[in-house]
Amino acid sequence: MVERLTLANPMRMRIAVTGASGFLGRSLCPVLQARGHEVVALDRGQIGDFTAVSDWRPLIAGADAVVHLAAIAHRSNVTAARLSEVNRGVPLALGRAAAAAGARLLFMSSVKVHGEQTHVGAFDEASAYLPEDPYARAKAEAEMGLRAIPGLKLSVIRPPLVYGPGVKGNFLLLLRAVASGWPLPLAALENRRSFVYSGNLADAVARCVESPQAAGRSYLVCDGRARSTPELCGAIGVALGRPARLFPFPAHWLDLAESLGKLTQSLEVDDGAIRRELAWTPPHSFEAGLRETAGWFRTSHGARSAR
Repeated sequence: MVERLTLANPMRMRIAVTGASGFLGRSLCPVLQARGHEVVALDRGQIGDFTAVSDWRPLIAGADAVVHLAAIAHRSNVTAARLSEVNRGVPLALGRAAAAAGARLLFMSSVKVHGEQTHVGAFDEASAYLPEDPYARAKAEAEMGLRAIPGLKLSVIRPPLVYGPGVKGNFLLLLRAVASGWPLPLAALENRRSFVYSGNLADAVARCVESPQAAGRSYLVCDGRARSTPELCGAIGVALGRPARLFPFPAHWLDLAESLGKLTQSLEVDDGAIRRELAWTPPHSFEAGLRETAGWFRTSHGARSAR
């Protein structure tokens, strides 16, 4: 499916986006279109199983750039082999096709390639690869494999936890918990976590695709300063109109709870490189991103504000 635009834009590009109807794609495609670009949406509904594509070249023919968002997130019912097949094998095949076509490729990776938590200071682009699960290993291997493809004009973005309308996983669980008024044992935490709103991530992707100096570079992105989990809960409560109910509990016991463990840890990123090199700043504040997310949550999950 090709969206054709009439908006004049001297930098107008034809951009193929895999996973265009997914969580990130639903934020990215309107941003690209608003900037005057032509978007070619590549989804499983049109293509089927991405791993079965023998030749990506016809699918990206005429594209100036390709943004690869499609991936399988880490889930307990997905084998490590399947994660590698989709999250490593597919981007490498797509990268070879992009190099042959002379198209730029932006690969959506993850901060998890550096590890699950920060201990002293924030992760930046120079931090070592220390993936701890099959999902992160596949992403790290995909990055390294893509860099080895001759002639490929590659950019990589490694986001931390992404939130926004349509969010799933731990962030959705936290929205539900705060909206329900459940008491949460998080008040004593003093961790530091970085987040990125899907609208800000989409804007960063667009800036990278449009910027020749982003070729060959990897960037971490976030909304701004890191926040503690209690601060996040409080901000979610404000956005939902339902104050978060927190009580203190020893953090080392919380680490043992699978549903809470990662939220108790620190995972902080330094996104100074993309701000300096591409003059990028997030167009949406953390609070505005949470308001949009809360609005979606109330509409889609029937959550009500406190009166």
